[in-house]
Amino acid sequence: MSGGTAVVTGGSSGLGLVTARRLVETGRSVVLVGREATRTRAAADSLRGPVPAGGDAAPPTTYTADPEQWSQVRALAAELAAAGRPVDILLNNAGAAFPRYERTPDGVERAYALNHHAPFLPTHALLAEGVLAREARIINMSSFVEKRGRLDAADPDVAGTSWGKRLYHQVNVYATSELVSLLAARELARRLPEGMSLYNADPGMGRGTAMNSNAGGLMRLTAPLFRPFAVTPDEGARTPVWLATASPAPSPSGGFFSESRPDTPSGRALADALARTVYTRTAALLGVEPLTRQDRPGAGCHAGAAAAVR
Repeated sequence: MSGGTAVVTGGSSGLGLVTARRLVETGRSVVLVGREATRTRAAADSLRGPVPAGGDAAPPTTYTADPEQWSQVRALAAELAAAGRPVDILLNNAGAAFPRYERTPDGVERAYALNHHAPFLPTHALLAEGVLAREARIINMSSFVEKRGRLDAADPDVAGTSWGKRLYHQVNVYATSELVSLLAARELARRLPEGMSLYNADPGMGRGTAMNSNAGGLMRLTAPLFRPFAVTPDEGARTPVWLATASPAPSPSGGFFSESRPDTPSGRALADALARTVYTRTAALLGVEPLTRQDRPGAGCHAGAAAAVR
């Protein structure tokens, strides 16, 4: 897979910007999406140097959208459709954790909005607009922390509002939002049109991420203990860049990947019935039309690789 257009959300700094730079270096036309117009334009300007000479890649372009607000994500999809360029790579990078319970303007918990709804909604919006290319690759940034998820399998909360009625623990909320996202992605992979692929990429415990900058309480106090194990943005970008550029397309679609190879998430993240419930509930919450189930062989399965301990 060479050339084409890559859309990177949360691309104005950190891991998103480094990943965008690597994609530019491989000859992709990159579209950066960020919350702040000035900062995102500056980030795009910094990518003009790495563009390979003699290639046909377009200069980096930018769009502004707050991934926590559903209306802005839908507007972004409409703008991308109006631009008329098929999207070959959609890298859903925006995400964070928060120290206290807060709701977005749409009435959902913030970590769920960023880590679960922010990848789910633009993917479906771009599909509905016909923007994704026939062999598009969708890459959601994920985390091994999902193993700490606290999800009620009998009644999964896809909005995160149940955390307003129980002890709000930053790591557990973040982990559960990532678990819910993994489950939805597992089911979505079975419903994507033939030729498209979806991956969940674990970049590792990154330095200087939104997770760290928003940390509070005990998490902030203990953060220095984990710094020796943290990876740089350059190291964290390796897996998503590999998923975006490897030929042929990595397998399995819907799988969980770390260190540029298939990895094994938690047992709950592999539960097919729960994945279907989470997918349909999320589609209903966000007001999107669920895709028809394709039941493609291997979609959403894992390759049996041993779980990495980090």
